[in-house]
Amino acid sequence: MTIVASIQARLGSTRLPGKVLKTINGKPMLWHHVQRLKYSRLLDDVIVATTTNKHDDEIVEFCRKYNINYYRGSEDDVLDRVASMIEEKSIDIHVECFGDSPLTDPHIVDEVVGYYLKHKYNYDFVSNSLKTTYPPGQEVLVYDGKCLLEANKNIPKDEPLREHVSIHITQHPEKFRLKNLEAPEYYHHPEVYLEVDTPEDFEMVSAIFNHFENRGLFHFSLAQILDFLSSNSELVDINNKVERRWKQFRKEDNV
Repeated sequence: MTIVASIQARLGSTRLPGKVLKTINGKPMLWHHVQRLKYSRLLDDVIVATTTNKHDDEIVEFCRKYNINYYRGSEDDVLDRVASMIEEKSIDIHVECFGDSPLTDPHIVDEVVGYYLKHKYNYDFVSNSLKTTYPPGQEVLVYDGKCLLEANKNIPKDEPLREHVSIHITQHPEKFRLKNLEAPEYYHHPEVYLEVDTPEDFEMVSAIFNHFENRGLFHFSLAQILDFLSSNSELVDINNKVERRWKQFRKEDNV
């Protein structure tokens, strides 16, 4: 049984073009993301799922330089890109990650994956993102790869929402058994945005990386991040008023 995380990444972001390769402390943001996921004890591999667009050749060069596995697929049909990767790489359990979330905590990844493994006969999909309780940017989505293959087969090719992936599972509770894990009290900070979608986000997240890495800490947890931010609330104010388009896909949102 293979457990593989993929990071959806491309350079054509509209709000902050090229963000995944923007540098923080001399290394691309995507490099920081991959390195954090490698601290997971349960993942067998991390794959960058990028596009066949020539513009994204730069991401492929990055992956080759740092010996990171990658897969190339459709730029617009992200559902097919990820589903084709799952099929080609024979991935049993898929952990869906996003290129705009470089601060993903590997301990939380292992908690969600571990819950899925313990309850895999009861649930097809386990995540901490169906309701926003963790800081945005800490989303972990774990599911049986066959679920996405089924969705890819059944969703019409002209469906505009094929630019998204797991919503084709979460929007069909009549087909798939879903479970949401809510944040414990000390992680319950839905008002703290640890994702990178805008220049404000990049400024805030860069400040976090710089704080820890300049002190020689290259593996730091969400708890440490929140402790740092509690003493530096001005950083939270940098990006907490940015419009978040993903909110339309969350039925219960308390931010």
